[in-house]
Amino acid sequence: MKRFLLPLAIFILLIGFLAVGLKLDPREVPSPLVGKQAPAFELPVLQQPGEHFSSGARRFAPSDMRGKVWLLNVWASWCVSCREEHPVLVDLAKRGVMPILGLNYKDKGDEASAWLKRFGNPYELSVVDADGRIGIDYGVYGVPET
Repeated sequence: MKRFLLPLAIFILLIGFLAVGLKLDPREVPSPLVGKQAPAFELPVLQQPGEHFSSGARRFAPSDMRGKVWLLNVWASWCVSCREEHPVLVDLAKRGVMPILGLNYKDKGDEASAWLKRFGNPYELSVVDADGRIGIDYGVYGVPET
């Protein structure tokens, strides 16, 4: 009789986990950044290769963004879905709703510049995350992400 208690207990535990899992929304991916400060970073600006988005930047610096509403869009020239989302960003930029900053993710600079020239540039500035490390800090699962 005792030899059946352990398998029964494991079975009941598995049923409990299944019941909890069935109540979760599979489309919801919780962000580890909610309620936390945005990760700091320093990256080269796509349109001006010699300039960096950092505390010493002339146009925008992370400290200038603190306490303000702004949009960070993660994009790439190789991303098919980015092409679908891009007209919405261009419209937001034209209406001046908020500053839009781009994070060019794992892309080649010349291809990214050509892509923006072809489809329009909604970004106040776009920085190059060539190796994807900043994207990881921001919890990027893929592109596009905003």
